[in-house]
Amino acid sequence: MGRIAQACQAAGRDPAQVGLLAVSKTFGADAVLEAVAAGQRAFGENYIQEGVDKIAAVRAALPGAALQWHCIGPIQSNKTRPVAEHFDWVHTVDRLKIAERLSAQRPDHLPPLQICIQVNIDGGPTKSGVAPAEALDLVRAVAKLPRLVVRGLMGIPDHAPEFEAQLAIHRSARALFDQMAALGEPGLEHFDTLSLGMTADLDAAIQAGSTLVRVGTGVFGGRTYPAA
Repeated sequence: MGRIAQACQAAGRDPAQVGLLAVSKTFGADAVLEAVAAGQRAFGENYIQEGVDKIAAVRAALPGAALQWHCIGPIQSNKTRPVAEHFDWVHTVDRLKIAERLSAQRPDHLPPLQICIQVNIDGGPTKSGVAPAEALDLVRAVAKLPRLVVRGLMGIPDHAPEFEAQLAIHRSARALFDQMAALGEPGLEHFDTLSLGMTADLDAAIQAGSTLVRVGTGVFGGRTYPAA
C-alpha cells in the first residue's frame, strides 16, 4: 500500500480513491490468509478452478469473513458456471455470450455479479478485450441482463517500458471510461470502477485515474510456475 500511496501523492489523488486487488494466482490459501491477517480483503484469481478451490479453503478457515473474490482471467463458455457460482466480481467480460451465461447461471441467493468489461485499449494482437469502438454497445447490452451489475472497464495493455507510453495508453482507457460514466444511462448507475495497472505499470495507471490496481508480486513476492 505504500507504493500506491506514493503514486497517489505524485498524481495529486487521495489514496482512498484507489483500491488494491491482491492477485493470488499460484499462491496457496495460506498466503491469502496471511494477507487477510494484514488487512487485505479483495483478491484476484486468473485460473478458475484454482480460484474456486482457494475460495473454498479460505472460507473454511475464515467462515463469515467479508472478502471479495475477483475473476481476472479469461473465461471460456464452458467455464462460466463456476465463476457465476463462486466469484463476486468478473473483470474479463469481452463478449455478450459470456455475460449472458454468467447472468443465467448466477444463483438467486447470491448478490448480483459485479462486472467489468475488458477493453483491448491498445489493440494488442495477443490481448483479449472488446475493441474500444465496440465497448459502449457491449456495456449497454450487459447492463440489461439480470443478476449482473456493470461496474466499469478493465484493461491489460501490452507492456510498454517507458512511463510516458504507459500513461498514454492508460489515459485512453480513462477517456473511454469517462465518456461512458457521463452518459448517466439506466443500468450504469454503479459505473465507478476503472481496473488498470499491475506491479510494472501501477504508477502510470494511478496517474491516469485507475480506481483499482491488480498487484501480485508486489504483495506476495515472485511466483514459481509449474513446468509445462
